[in-house]
Amino acid sequence: VDAHDNGHVAATFTPDQPGFHVYSIDLPADGIQGLGRPTRVAVRGGLTATGNAHADQSVRTLRPAGLDVTLPVYPDGPVTVTLPIHRAAASASVLISYAACSQTQGCLTPVSNKPIPITLNH
Repeated sequence: VDAHDNGHVAATFTPDQPGFHVYSIDLPADGIQGLGRPTRVAVRGGLTATGNAHADQSVRTLRPAGLDVTLPVYPDGPVTVTLPIHRAAASASVLISYAACSQTQGCLTPVSNKPIPITLNH
């Protein structure tokens, strides 16, 4: 955070197992035809988002076998999502959402708006 209380929060999403990916930040909240969940970083409490999130990986498309749908995903492995913020107070929460899936092993249980409390120094 700079002298004007502006900065960013960054969250790195790293699937626990090799061969798993997370979905694009631009995926609709309910996925496409109910498939997939977006990777999201949001804030509450003493932080306000001042712009849109962006990811450090490029999106690729995935077409699951036997389905007539194309899903935007990041390459297998970690992706960092960064959100510009403004600090208004010393305590806040970062909310993370994601779903990790594999083309061959299926999907893990999605996480939705999991709060991570943080304390910000002035």
